[in-house]
Amino acid sequence: MNIDIAEVLELPPVNQVGFVVKDLDQALALYKPLFGEFTVMDASDMEWEYRGKPEMSSLRIAFANSGDVEIELIEWVSGGTPHKEFLDAGREGMHHLRFVVDNVEEKVKEAEAVGYREIWYKRFGEGLAASYLERDGDPLILEFFENKLG
Repeated sequence: MNIDIAEVLELPPVNQVGFVVKDLDQALALYKPLFGEFTVMDASDMEWEYRGKPEMSSLRIAFANSGDVEIELIEWVSGGTPHKEFLDAGREGMHHLRFVVDNVEEKVKEAEAVGYREIWYKRFGEGLAASYLERDGDPLILEFFENKLG
């Protein structure tokens, strides 16, 4: 029996689609005509909890919008991350869907009850956290994002 995960977890509409790319500059040239200007940032030397252990990693990230949905392009630079796993599996393209939630830790517990596992997590500070979750048989990762800072 299939369950309606969006209903069970009371998920809001998707607010971001994340793509993992091998070369951010090449991806920007490809997608700028589709989504318009991107904001580019380096997320260097950040420590995340990755599969239960602390891990330093660096990413190059770019953001644009398509209506109410943010488009995120992610280039892996260093360290263990779900993005590197994705590339190592020979994949490139859509990687995750992000949902804004009130409390990341509570929503992760709810998702674990329906078969998801947290694989990447960071609490940046009070009111700001992110978590990636996976489940068996599904290549698409869910991201829960808590942002009470605006």
